[in-house]
Amino acid sequence: MRIVEIRAYRVELPLREGAYKWSGGNSVAVFDSTVVAVETDAGITGYGEVCPLGPAYLPAYAAGARTGIAELAPALIGADPTQLGPLNQRMDQAMRGHPYVKSAIDVACWDILGKASGQPLAALLGGRYGGDDFPLYRAISQDTPEEMAKMVAQYRSEHYTKFQLKVGGDPDTDVARILAVAEKLKPGDVLVADANTGWTQHQALRVVDAVRHTDVYIEQPCMTYEECLTIRRHTNRPFVLDEVIDAVAMVTRAYADQAMDVVNLKISKVGGLTKARQIRDLCVALGIALTIEDTWGGDIATAAIAHLAHSTPSEMLFSCTDFNSYVTRSIAEGAPQRQNGRMGTTTRPGLGITPRMDVLGKPAFTVQAP
Repeated sequence: MRIVEIRAYRVELPLREGAYKWSGGNSVAVFDSTVVAVETDAGITGYGEVCPLGPAYLPAYAAGARTGIAELAPALIGADPTQLGPLNQRMDQAMRGHPYVKSAIDVACWDILGKASGQPLAALLGGRYGGDDFPLYRAISQDTPEEMAKMVAQYRSEHYTKFQLKVGGDPDTDVARILAVAEKLKPGDVLVADANTGWTQHQALRVVDAVRHTDVYIEQPCMTYEECLTIRRHTNRPFVLDEVIDAVAMVTRAYADQAMDVVNLKISKVGGLTKARQIRDLCVALGIALTIEDTWGGDIATAAIAHLAHSTPSEMLFSCTDFNSYVTRSIAEGAPQRQNGRMGTTTRPGLGITPRMDVLGKPAFTVQAP
């Protein structure tokens, strides 16, 4: 089987709640997502999606994804999409870095492998754990302490029990946010204060000291690994690393330093499912729990997240997210859907989705075999 054509589509994903706000005064109202179609000479087409969280979150931006895919695609024409290791090596040789550019292509090739073998990706990624579904978290966009606390009741009515609070602003306001939301928690609820790198080291030290008696996880308080490690060594709260975890080597370094209890694994940040699975399996072997998600996306990205999450041992899956419920536009049929704060995977082959071509429209570009 060989790749004969790669297409990319641009699609806008408006947010249901109007805007998503996080540290540094950043916000997004409409996400710019890229869907990739990889077509083969066997008549099988695979799909992937990459959707950066705006241009100011990670070293990634939406137009850059499409530019990079257009640059990379000619080097992949003629490759066997079912040989994921050699395919990733080929991408890394053709383009140094830019893992988010490679992610949607890698996911599309996993989709092809699943369709060709008649297996859902969860089976190929290790097998389904924990029955038919797994728990989700809900992100609470940055707002006043009072408004953020109100959102807990709304999301609990949708059967969420894990809440990720967006902090990373003024330390005093953030302490008030954490304490206000913590007062609304019920037994069994889980609260994560995610600063998204927004605090300086001295600010983070103030916050973690102020909430030292509050049942809360602290996620990625500062920009650098070294700053986060300092905070980790000064707090008794469970600790999550996210933005700095971008490769296997970073996991092994952090494990040696005992720098975290949980890793937030974003598929596109590491280059796709192939490398995300490597990191997931390493974390499981080392006893590090995982939140499995991506930077953002719609139905296709949510399907990829679900398959990786469902193939993770239940006791090591800290949480997961359902990005397609945050946006107003569906781009594929058959995608996983939230039910009672939980989500599962289909048993259909591959990702189990069918793109809505009427929504995707015409390709932004097409690269074909000469």
